[in-house]
Amino acid sequence: MTISSSTFLHGGNVRANGIRQHYLRYGGKGRPVVLVPGITSPAVTWGFVAETLARHFDTYVLDVRGRGLSESSDALDYGLDACAADVGAFAEKLDLDGYALVGHSMGARIGIRTARRHPRGLERMVLIDPPVSGPGRRAYPAQLDWYIDSIRLMREGAGFEALRPFSPTWTEAQLRLRSEWLHTCDERAIVATYDGFHQDDIHADLKQLDLPTLLMVAGRGDVIRAADLEEMQQLMPAMQVAHVPNAGHMIPWDDEPGFYRAFGDFLGVAIQGDDHARQ
Repeated sequence: MTISSSTFLHGGNVRANGIRQHYLRYGGKGRPVVLVPGITSPAVTWGFVAETLARHFDTYVLDVRGRGLSESSDALDYGLDACAADVGAFAEKLDLDGYALVGHSMGARIGIRTARRHPRGLERMVLIDPPVSGPGRRAYPAQLDWYIDSIRLMREGAGFEALRPFSPTWTEAQLRLRSEWLHTCDERAIVATYDGFHQDDIHADLKQLDLPTLLMVAGRGDVIRAADLEEMQQLMPAMQVAHVPNAGHMIPWDDEPGFYRAFGDFLGVAIQGDDHARQ
């Protein structure tokens, strides 16, 4: 995408829920959409998705606390409740009435907790391949060391090629962007989130929700299996489900056109996107 056709407007910071939250804004018109990335994905790494969503929506991409340019410290609570409160406070601070939350992985779990505990202004939600681990459940398939080792390599100044063993199917452009920003992920935040994958019960939240929800499932991710999907549909019978069969957990990186197709018209308009992620 050329600079002249970019939908990027600006970055910014707000003080909400007692911390400085950094965000990127794209588009500026239409339904507000708040995009909440995954465990080691600063906001900028989802810019290519925001560029496309912003053709139709006023799109905000959050740096979750402890990632990117948002606040981090050894005094912060990095748990799911705190992150969900951040989203609710962010939306309230910017007066995002009737917004849609689009969350990937960790961001989807944050979305679920936000919808239950901080629903003000939240109208609908897209859950992109959320980890379904929790107390007494099957463990999340990725190992904590995968995240921590890659962060430490980037913090020490290793080049993008050092990330290739971690993400062997990614393009050079994808690896370069990840290598540039991965060092901003606070290890304390990553450990707390990973532990929360196994300690927080999002299924108890799901059965309390009644807002329109779309669940997007990666066909090759092994995060959501058939039995998991069946249980989630029992908890939220009205939930819509879309499959992206040729993608792993990082869906828009693996199959960007399929990712956009999976939205259908759930957000009010069909999303048409170019394949940026594989470039």
